Amino acid sequence: MIEMILKDLLNYFDIEESFPDYLLEQSFNEVFLDGDLSKSDNNYKIVVKTRQDVTHQMFLKPNDEYPVIIMSELPNGSLNGMKFGQSEGDVSYINEL
Repeated sequence: MIEMILKDLLNYFDIEESFPDYLLEQSFNEVFLDGDLSKSDNNYKIVVKTRQDVTHQMFLKPNDEYPVIIMSELPNGSLNGMKFGQSEGDVSYINEL
């Protein structure tokens, strides 16, 4: 699994929003570079489905309490993911939207 930092992903998709500095250096799987980007207001969603039938979603909400949320849906319908807060160390593990 190859990783990249959020700043690279934002540049790749030409997203010019402000995120906490620590998040800009946070590493994520580069699979999101192959995703489909959608935008609603100032919120973004990147969705990609892998060959293993896992759907990965990245929600970018710059003004939210949790500006970055990663959610993966496994072929059996199980969900897992992480929410990254405004402050370094504020990370929550989640198993549903």
